[in-house]
Amino acid sequence: MRTLNGQSLKQLLISGSNNLYNHYPEVDALNVFPVPDGDTGMNMNLTLTSGSKEIQNRSDESAYEISKVFSRGLLMGARGNSGVITSQIFRGFSKGLDGLDEVDAQAFSAAFQKGVEVAYKAVVNPVEGTILTVIRESSQFLADNVKDNMSIEKCLDLMLQEARESLKRTPELLPVLKEAGVIDSGGAGLIRILEGMRIAAGGDFVERSQATATEAQSSTNEDEEEGYLLEFVLKLIKDKKPFNENRFSNILSTHGDDLVVNVKEESVKVHIRVLNPGDILNYAQQYGEFLKVRLLNLKEGETAEDLGFEEEEEENKEKVEYAMIGVSAGQGIEDFFKEIGISVVVKGGQTMNPSSEDFVGAIKKANAHNVFIFPNNSNIVMAASQACEMVEDADTNVYVIPSKTIPQGISSAIMFNPEADPEENFRSMKAALKNVKSGEVTFAIRDTEIGGVKVKKDDFIGIFEKDIVVDNPNKIETLMTLLEKMIDEDSSIITILVGQDVNEEEMNQVSELIAEKFSDLDLDIRQGNQPVYSFLIGVE
Repeated sequence: MRTLNGQSLKQLLISGSNNLYNHYPEVDALNVFPVPDGDTGMNMNLTLTSGSKEIQNRSDESAYEISKVFSRGLLMGARGNSGVITSQIFRGFSKGLDGLDEVDAQAFSAAFQKGVEVAYKAVVNPVEGTILTVIRESSQFLADNVKDNMSIEKCLDLMLQEARESLKRTPELLPVLKEAGVIDSGGAGLIRILEGMRIAAGGDFVERSQATATEAQSSTNEDEEEGYLLEFVLKLIKDKKPFNENRFSNILSTHGDDLVVNVKEESVKVHIRVLNPGDILNYAQQYGEFLKVRLLNLKEGETAEDLGFEEEEEENKEKVEYAMIGVSAGQGIEDFFKEIGISVVVKGGQTMNPSSEDFVGAIKKANAHNVFIFPNNSNIVMAASQACEMVEDADTNVYVIPSKTIPQGISSAIMFNPEADPEENFRSMKAALKNVKSGEVTFAIRDTEIGGVKVKKDDFIGIFEKDIVVDNPNKIETLMTLLEKMIDEDSSIITILVGQDVNEEEMNQVSELIAEKFSDLDLDIRQGNQPVYSFLIGVE
């Protein structure tokens, strides 16, 4: 095809999204660190799915209108750094099509060039050897070779040709990729999008594979006003399929909206808006038996409140001066947050990055003139920052404290002073991030060697800031070795948040060992209930 109108562009974008969906587990597997929360593919998939839903039923003939709606969906649904960067690429792409009903090869190339410009500006410190490099080099290759009357298929062939070569070069630009023996995961995800677009440009279309994650039917085609509100409480049973919160949440989030998953002890509470509730229930029953199920049909006019969820009505309430928002995975951490004044908790963290839209909703719920957000994860900071640009209330000022760990967020939030002005609070809380050293203990998902440390699959690994410093089959020994690496003569306080996999006996053992070995330091150890990470450590 020589040109794209709104409907043909829509086919390209949805086909690209579907192709990424079909391959996102492969992209996840490219995670540099051998940890169980490699989620680049999932984050990009959920971001693209959000955009696809927005244009699915649009009948616009204007290419610009379709690109604008798609971009808006991506911006709201953006998760993780890879998802945010992808949303910015297509934000720029849409700006490049401003006012165009039809797009030829030259305009198509120029739009991707604009996408590169916008994406680079959105990243504070752009790193080469990432998705940014792949989109920049492939877009430039197209710009250097595009000709009048060239087909859109040829344009995408040129982009894919260079994108694949660029992806091969990423380990040479980013040493951590070379050491781990992988290519950049974000760049790999981008190529899957471009491949899906190329297939649609050639007259075919990529459908979502039923086998990618589960046999549950995708809700990509669902209308926003159709479907069901589903709530259930599931009792986990050990004799059934082993339960993994990360995978469980990821599967459900791909097949529905408004997902809330709360895991407490041996039960799981779920709230989701979904087109086919039966498939979700069948999937969930692999892990246990239902204690309670509620189902309401959206077409009949029911609302979320009818399900008994306790949502505060903020519209008629007077705004408070200050509010703090924190990202948390684990009931214990959430309780800790509330103790130190964080009033709104966004579910997520290491195992499930919240979207920009999640932050927009949290900001609205906070109902304050000045809102401080603690992302508590390096992969969430960009989504939180992007949400600030989407807040439509001119009477709300939002500040993102770039906390990259839970301990950083706690240390920073404690510095809040209700008597100080917003800028003063922002400076003092941001400065407090430097006062805490962060560590974590989790398990390895594959054999590798990184940073000079040999890692064995299923061993526990201790991570100090961004470096793996210890590998050991025993979680408590891993913790103690990690603490030795973190503590120096200036250290005075140790804070440890204990994960779901640590029992009371192990928690007591940790307390005794630390009291014996680091007797001159204050210890605050408490149940965090976080998944995947056995221990989250802060040393001040």
